[in-house]
Amino acid sequence: MSDTPFGFGLPPEEPENGDEGKKKDQQSGGGQGPGNPFGFGLPGAGGPGADNPLAAMFGSMNPTDLGAAFQQLGQMLSYEGGPVNWDMAKQIARQTVSQGTAGGVKDSSVGPAERSAVEEAVRLADLWLDDATSLPSGAGSALAWSRAEWVEATLPVWQELVDPVAERVGAAMGDVLPEEMQAMAGPLIGMMRSMGGAMFGTQIGQAVGVLAGEVVGSTDIGLPLGPSGRAALLPVNVEAFGKDLGVPRDEVRLYLALREAAHQRLFAHVPWLRSHLFGAVEGYARGIKVDTAKLEDVVGQFDPQNPEEIQQALQQGMFQPEDTPEQKAALARLETALALVEGWVDAVVHAAAKPRLSSADALRETLRRRRATGGPAEQTFATLIGLELRPRRLRDASRLWASLTDAHGVDGRDALWAHPDMLPTASDLDDPDGFVHREQLDFSELDKMLGEAADGGSSEQPNLKKDQDGKDDGTE
Repeated sequence: MSDTPFGFGLPPEEPENGDEGKKKDQQSGGGQGPGNPFGFGLPGAGGPGADNPLAAMFGSMNPTDLGAAFQQLGQMLSYEGGPVNWDMAKQIARQTVSQGTAGGVKDSSVGPAERSAVEEAVRLADLWLDDATSLPSGAGSALAWSRAEWVEATLPVWQELVDPVAERVGAAMGDVLPEEMQAMAGPLIGMMRSMGGAMFGTQIGQAVGVLAGEVVGSTDIGLPLGPSGRAALLPVNVEAFGKDLGVPRDEVRLYLALREAAHQRLFAHVPWLRSHLFGAVEGYARGIKVDTAKLEDVVGQFDPQNPEEIQQALQQGMFQPEDTPEQKAALARLETALALVEGWVDAVVHAAAKPRLSSADALRETLRRRRATGGPAEQTFATLIGLELRPRRLRDASRLWASLTDAHGVDGRDALWAHPDMLPTASDLDDPDGFVHREQLDFSELDKMLGEAADGGSSEQPNLKKDQDGKDDGTE
């Protein structure tokens, strides 16, 4: 579990111009910045005016900042949407992108030359992948995004991922109060929900904004974050990724385009995969519980002069997964499916790149280390929905897919994506060779099943290459 599940927690601030007093002020909520996006000072946080809440809150603001603060406060209190204030999340994410740098480079608009380079890289990557997988191209177009454009394009999918978790947490918090108190405190509860939506929106916006400075495409976490059928790279982040690798820029871009195009093929031609992954997230969310005893204790002892107590309680694990068979199954299903996606992409890209790129091995290992050391994608995923991927599963899955290719050919390997019941399980990842060579894995029967399904016009089968006899190549 992440130390700060569901996006709660104040990110650390660095001092500006060596001013330790300003650093302290920001950490305690008295300044502006990611840790305090609304510019509010916190009563009881110390410093000038600490004994006067109004002075502590607004005394140091100029009229412009004060007007902006009241405007944002009004947005918080007037919000009546779902569990997350996504308008606020978008605003915070865009602000984070515009104010921050990554790899020493600020965000900028993508020029024609960069767009052309990305389009050419994706086109060439698709040609190379034709020999490495039976799944046809899934990228109808290639896009070059700025970080701000990545935020705009991916927020709808973040909403689909995070809303089930936030909904469950919000419902659990509402259940803390007895029914008679809920009826009496209706308006207050409504205000709390609005504030809760703003809190989720702020933290998610910050996380997505920071992640926009690190990702290189639309599929870095193994999920399709961008629009369907559109392969996307972020030239400024691709440049930062390859900066100290000693690899030619064109090779770095091409290798990352291979990974993006491979993900697009998988999600385009395995129609059930997206709903399978997102359904596992929803199943995990259903098992979330709130430590009501801790929440009741915090609420009972809450000091209005120190609202940071609530924030500290949230950071100390108030939200925990239910330790039930259903919860464990949902977690295992999601982790295994993501590992299989990433392992397949790793194996297919390596097969396509190895004969053509001298840097293929080095780039592969760099990306594996990036994932294994808890790279930005995994950390943000864990922060937003309380899950951490196990990098060990990714290597096991890659080895399993490579072994399947050696034993049964490209088509035999890719045919396993025809239905979720055909995929390896978590226990199979523990013993990849056992799965590959298991006698029960009868590929002749699999051919027959796929042929019957194709005759019936099923839309859920991968588009496999066929030989003239109508059988799948390489499945003997």
